[in-house]
Amino acid sequence: MQRSTVRLSWGSVSYLSWGSSQAPAVVLLHGAGVDSASLSWGEVGPRLAAGGYRVLAPDHPGYGHTAPAPWPSTQERLVAYVGEFVDALGLGRYAIGGLSLGGGMTIGHVLGRPQNVTGAMLLASYGLTGRLSEGQLSLVRQAAMWAMVRSGLLGAVTRWSGRSRAAMTRVMPALIRDPARRPPELVDEVLAAARSPHAFEAYGQWQRDEVGCTGLRTDYRDRLPSFPRPALLVHGDRDSSVPVSAARAAAHVMPDARLEFVAGAAHWVQRDRPDVVVAAMLEFLGGLS
Repeated sequence: MQRSTVRLSWGSVSYLSWGSSQAPAVVLLHGAGVDSASLSWGEVGPRLAAGGYRVLAPDHPGYGHTAPAPWPSTQERLVAYVGEFVDALGLGRYAIGGLSLGGGMTIGHVLGRPQNVTGAMLLASYGLTGRLSEGQLSLVRQAAMWAMVRSGLLGAVTRWSGRSRAAMTRVMPALIRDPARRPPELVDEVLAAARSPHAFEAYGQWQRDEVGCTGLRTDYRDRLPSFPRPALLVHGDRDSSVPVSAARAAAHVMPDARLEFVAGAAHWVQRDRPDVVVAAMLEFLGGLS
């Protein structure tokens, strides 16, 4: 693993890389909250590199080792930043993938700039639903979440729970179901990220822009039937953050999509079952032209 920095027009972005610079490039985008390139891809990166790929995983603005950007963290601006990142690295053809928020950024990037992309990997992806939950009470739950975001209550609770070992220990099973995959070292890394000076700022900006009273601002579902590149969707069957049905519906309408359900895995699917996820990713990448 190597940590490097690339300069964009508005600031610098820190990123991790694995593998030979001559190998086919794979860009991986982490999720929201207290996530980072290391937390999302620390196990995946070396395994993909061992499979013959060059893996590039940035810390998004305001996350990990990258300072906050001078612009608000909105979905559209994050998608634009992905394009700036790949351009600054001078990538030609590359595959791209992401977890949760990173999955939504991947969808937006491929829809807007498919020309150099060979394929997309969407892990527990954002952007596949119109609301935060499903069912008869979805509107009520959406409105309640909107009120918590707008009042600042959600941000306060998130900051407290993210910095409390006891609270984090209770939250982690919703992200990683397998207790063996939640070692103290991982909890320490999450807590360290949550205690950084700018923790949750970018995430809070994104939430305020995305979470509406009646629905989510970004919903890519109507554009998925024209998704221009092959896609792999990976989803834990115990994911309580993004409904399993959303991944199934997306894969059904995308022109060239494969869906991999991971038994027993929660939202942080690549941490829960890295063996299954990496195998699916390698098979998918191997089939791209």
